This record gives sequence, structure tokens and C-alpha cells, in this order.
Amino acid sequence: MLKIENLSVAYGPRLILKGISLEVNSGEVVALIGPNGAGKTTVVRAVSGVIPVKSGAVRTNGDSLLLLPPMQRARSLAVVPQAVSMPPAYSVWETVLMGRTPYLNFLGHTSAKDEAIVRQALEKVDALDLAERRVGELSGGEQQRVLLARALAQSTPILVLDEPTAHLDLQHQVDLMNTVRTLAHTDNLAVLIALHDLNLAAGYADQVVLLVNGEIRAKGTPKEVLTPEVISAAYHLEVQVVPHPFSDAPLVLPGRKE
Repeated sequence: MLKIENLSVAYGPRLILKGISLEVNSGEVVALIGPNGAGKTTVVRAVSGVIPVKSGAVRTNGDSLLLLPPMQRARSLAVVPQAVSMPPAYSVWETVLMGRTPYLNFLGHTSAKDEAIVRQALEKVDALDLAERRVGELSGGEQQRVLLARALAQSTPILVLDEPTAHLDLQHQVDLMNTVRTLAHTDNLAVLIALHDLNLAAGYADQVVLLVNGEIRAKGTPKEVLTPEVISAAYHLEVQVVPHPFSDAPLVLPGRKE
């Protein structure tokens, strides 16, 4: 389980996150939603230790993640960052193998076990056929699958993703979200994912957390959070929420501004 307790982050005098608390259980997908500037990416960076926190704690099974040495933390939590640039000359296999870094000895030698884990990670994201390709030759959707495979190769119980569907077409958005949900439910991962698209959150998350101005305004199931009243107030836009025609999820329809 990932547990965020009263977490606050400041950039200079400006408070970006204001005492937020949430939990992500094993086998669960929790979506962070909110308007631009709400603090979603800041949560991802703070939880992964990329930026310092002003106060609060991030724990897994009672251990403070932020106090762990980087290599030990990398065995507990893997991150799929937003729009990251990967070395274009590296092969996909070499790139995903980087996910095994926290487990290598000081000489950096890989074992048969490491190779098997990389192969399995590529298979899980349907990218094994890309293994020999150079990263610079891949499409945006293919690169996103490679980033997810690299995170899976870390063999961590917690997976954190920052806007993984950004710049992907509809098919690749659906493919990636299906993969993430399957990984959570089948491999018992605790998944925290920051999303702009409310309908992706509705369709694939078990729980939704709404951030506005660095504060949690609502959290619960998609049906509990994605209501016209809550979403309209957060986004300053009139919306309708109707039943999805193909599932039990709510469907958010924005109105037009006159």
C-alpha cells in the first residue's frame, strides 16, 4: 500500500500542496484528476522523492519512502514520468534493462533473472517485438509502452504514472489504460495515476481523487466524485454526467461556453 499523510510542498513562499492525504491499496488504481496547476504532477514528484517536501510523509507498509536511500526506494516504487526523453540510440531492450539498475551489483552485471524480468515486462505491454529497435525510431505510443515496461522491470509493488496518455491517440490511450488496470488487478500493484481526461479516470480507476489548488476537494469512487456539482465547481464549466452506453462508468460531457 502507498499512504500519503498530510503532505505539503512549497516552491519558495508559495504552497503548492496543502496537507493532502490519500491511500492506494494493492490491486487498486487511484486516479488523480484536477485542472491545470492543481498539483497532480507535484504529487508524483514528491511521492517519488524528486522534489523535497515541506511536511508530511509518504509510507509503504509502515516504512517512510522519503527517508529510504534512492536505490532502496527504487525497489519499492517505480515511476512513468510525463513526456520524458529517452536516449534515441539505445535499443528498447537496453532501455527496459535500465529498470533493473536497483538490483545490479557494483559492477553492473545482469543475470539470467534480470533478462527474464525484462522479457516479461516487454510481453506485458505487448512490446517484445520492439526489443531490437532503437528508441529514436519508435512512435509516441510505442515509446510510452517502453517507459511502462522499464517501470515494470523494477519489480516494485507501487507504480506511479504522470499523464501517461498525453500525446497518444485514442487507440493507444485505451491500450495503455487497459494494461495499467490489468497490472493492478492481476499483479496486485498499487497504482497512482495522474490524468487530465476525466472519462479515462471514470472508466479505469477504482478510486478518484480531485485536486484543486493543491487541496483535495473530493475522493471516492468515480460515481461519487464525478458528479455535475463537483466537476462544475472544480473546472468552472457546466457539465453533464450521464451513464456510459457501454459500461457502468459515468460519462462527463462538457457544456459549451457562450
